[in-house]
Amino acid sequence: MKKSKISLESFFWSAEEIEDPFALIDSFFDYADLDSHKQILAGAMLFVQKKEVYNSDYPGQLFVFYTAFRSFLKACVRIQRKDKTWQIKKAPESWSYLHQASLLKDEYLNPFLVFQRAFTEKNIAEFDFFLCEILHLSASPFVEEFVDIDLITPYIHMVKMLDAAQLMRERGIEKIKNKTIDDLE
Repeated sequence: MKKSKISLESFFWSAEEIEDPFALIDSFFDYADLDSHKQILAGAMLFVQKKEVYNSDYPGQLFVFYTAFRSFLKACVRIQRKDKTWQIKKAPESWSYLHQASLLKDEYLNPFLVFQRAFTEKNIAEFDFFLCEILHLSASPFVEEFVDIDLITPYIHMVKMLDAAQLMRERGIEKIKNKTIDDLE
């Protein structure tokens, strides 16, 4: 049975339909840099419980961010399925904790782990709900009560996914060559 591909829905923000998740990641960071994406995500989180509206000068930015980030999440789902056939190029010998950003050391060495851990704990629908909810609450001039909604865990995973994707983009990826019998032992 052939698996159906998840549409990345990139046309809304990039004006082209991108099918390759690695190409989408490139386009996503060409559209706006890592710091911009993190700033909008953190800003939306800060305005969840405020009466002020986040970025009231340009509220359409939240909609565009939502469509772009939703495509990013779909690409991340497809990337985490490719960890057996693709690998990130070796990390440089000299690195610092600043290069690591929000990633643990093993995640820095193998960014595919970030996506595996994120989608083991939460599924794409839960990440989409989180994104929709924080953008809705941050754009609302009213403080809404919500009970038992975990906003921290998806936020942390999303920040880590952004860092891992940027790291993959910087270092590059390569197809895993055929393994020999000695490699399996």
